[in-house]
Amino acid sequence: MAIEDIAHPREQHALFGHQAARRALGEGALSGRLHHAWLIGGPEGIGKATLAYRFARHLLASPGERRPEDDGFGIDPEGRTARQIAALSHPNLIAIERAGAEDGKAAARTISVEAVRKALAFFSSTAADGGRRICIIDGAEDLTIAAANALLKTIEEPPAGALVLIVSHAPQRLLPTIRSRCRKLALSALPDEDVRAALSSLGTDPVADIAARAIGMAEGSVGRALTLMDPKRIALIDELTALLDSLPAAPAARVMSLADKLADRRSGDELPVALDTLVRWLSRRVGEGAHKGAARLAPLAELCENVLEAARTVETYNLDRRAFIVSTFGDLAEAVRRAA
Repeated sequence: MAIEDIAHPREQHALFGHQAARRALGEGALSGRLHHAWLIGGPEGIGKATLAYRFARHLLASPGERRPEDDGFGIDPEGRTARQIAALSHPNLIAIERAGAEDGKAAARTISVEAVRKALAFFSSTAADGGRRICIIDGAEDLTIAAANALLKTIEEPPAGALVLIVSHAPQRLLPTIRSRCRKLALSALPDEDVRAALSSLGTDPVADIAARAIGMAEGSVGRALTLMDPKRIALIDELTALLDSLPAAPAARVMSLADKLADRRSGDELPVALDTLVRWLSRRVGEGAHKGAARLAPLAELCENVLEAARTVETYNLDRRAFIVSTFGDLAEAVRRAA
């Protein structure tokens, strides 16, 4: 099952793990003094957006739609509220996220200020039933500076009944002023048994060989496990990891072969998987070498952000991927030598 075939978090009713975060939200709702802005942070693919939509459905549902589940947030999946939120047609909820590809245009890489202003304008009117108005921002690390400042104004001066649920896998990239005004929920990677249960709930056989390998490499992320449910991607990760482990003496012919493979978009775009593998490898090397001191490890730590920024430039301007991969391995070799 491909990750693009999985339902959007607003359509998901099953949530695994994150009991402490569920309790914090539940206690806030029961207290009658629910904070107006929550920052839900943690690794990608662990259920942050699913939790946000689950909580929003609970707050907006009628008493007759609610179901007594473990966190108290369950509602009838076939009821009116669930169907409206799944279709983004509920009058008291609005979502802000990057625009997808359409009409021949590529998917947006950021969330624009225009999108934020348009979405937040709905706070200026009264809720349909006089209750809450909820905004979910999914992928807040993609906000432009102008968009983040527009959001900040609403968080600083929230209208009555407003609730903003901010989802981010890189909350440190948000404006400090936004972070300081939010109640923070830091979600952790899931244990393997929760990842396995989540895959099973999505119709995937969690004991199949490929699933077992994906779970082992997923580092607690259901989204990453789904991405890895492909033998070709597993093979790519194995090939790349072996090359990285051979640094600083990676064979040039094997580097060129990998660069040719990642430059070819015809058989599927695997560059994001390769970049993710590289970042995780760098993080692991830095962690394993912590005893060497910050000065020795600085070249590896700095290279991580540099590579990601270079990758964004390559994709934005449609530059030569092959040259980018070869150049990156050259930089990696030098950084490994300096950190030795």
